[in-house]
Amino acid sequence: MAAVVLVHGLYHRPEHFAAVAEGLRASGIEVAVPELHRGSLAADTAAVQAVIDALPEPPVVLGHSYGGSVITGVRRAAHLVYLAAFVLDAGESAASLGGASQRLKDAIATEPDGSTTLHPGLAIDTLYDDCPEPLAAQAVDLLRTQAPGCGRGVPQRHSWKTTPSTYVICAQDRAIDPGLQRTMAARCTDVREWQTGHSPFVGQPDLIVELLLEDLPTCSAPRRNQDVTTTR
Repeated sequence: MAAVVLVHGLYHRPEHFAAVAEGLRASGIEVAVPELHRGSLAADTAAVQAVIDALPEPPVVLGHSYGGSVITGVRRAAHLVYLAAFVLDAGESAASLGGASQRLKDAIATEPDGSTTLHPGLAIDTLYDDCPEPLAAQAVDLLRTQAPGCGRGVPQRHSWKTTPSTYVICAQDRAIDPGLQRTMAARCTDVREWQTGHSPFVGQPDLIVELLLEDLPTCSAPRRNQDVTTTR
């Protein structure tokens, strides 16, 4: 199996994927988790592309939430995985597709310099509502300030049009409407649906490890919009 690159979303850090990375590495998989927060979608995409280019073989690339906007623009991925993430077409941005739910918008506080943060209690309720309390608390502690504008970025490439892809719908998501997720999932090669909230990498990392280790090797050939629904 190829190496795996894990791409986090807004407000998050690579450390949020620690349990997934640990599970993959325990199985002998090379894992890279680049840091975003480079100031724009273009800069975030360039940072992930540099990690991909440094690997000897094309990797499987997973993007969560805003991370989907990022991985849409990369080259040389063996397989794209969109985890409750944005699959953007020409001229689209995460914001133009509807972006955050009202619940997530209510959790956002704007700082004087235009950057934003998430209210801890509301973040737990929105992002980690189905996660064990200690893990949710750790995840909130890791959240960081977000620079403005990234959600309005428009990718210059649309790699899902030529690269095999899997979309994971998080059916209990409170941050990105599952209906919007299903619309975007129709653009992908393969679709799974999990009965989880927005952040299964915190509450149920084994689901993601299992997907990457067992399911993706069978998805190497493009099969446009074949719906394989998994309820967990």
